[in-house]
Amino acid sequence: MLPRTYEGLVCSIARTLEVVGERWTLLIVRDALRGTRRFEDFRANLGIAHNILSDRLGKLCEAGVLERRLYQTRPDRYEYHVTAAGLDLWPVIMSLLLWGDHHRAPDGPPLLVRHRGCGGSLRPGLTCDRCGRSLGPHDCDMQPGPGAQPAGASVSPASPA
Repeated sequence: MLPRTYEGLVCSIARTLEVVGERWTLLIVRDALRGTRRFEDFRANLGIAHNILSDRLGKLCEAGVLERRLYQTRPDRYEYHVTAAGLDLWPVIMSLLLWGDHHRAPDGPPLLVRHRGCGGSLRPGLTCDRCGRSLGPHDCDMQPGPGAQPAGASVSPASPA
């Protein structure tokens, strides 16, 4: 059985898993990339326990994936913004999404990722299926797909970072 940490392994994948390998972490990053900023919005979108969300957000800030910014005083309240390191996870998350759509979405993709420029769909290799352009996080819009949850179910906001 693998240890809970990968300390001592000289491997970039192991080091990356130290940051994003825990349950919930990539879903938090996914939502942050889609525009979620506030603690309660993450909780509502994900249905995650308060203590777990607090821990994961703290670790993502410590790792430089998210940045905590004060938006209100009395009481102090913070938003979580994606950093350059967090934006660099977009290709990883989109590749996981496309893999899941292909192998784990019997009712069709739950989320459609569309190129803002022409309306084409994101395809493997992170290019547009219509115009062929390479796509990044600021080039895409997201909307519920045919495999989305029924009306009234928790769905993350569809605005990009």
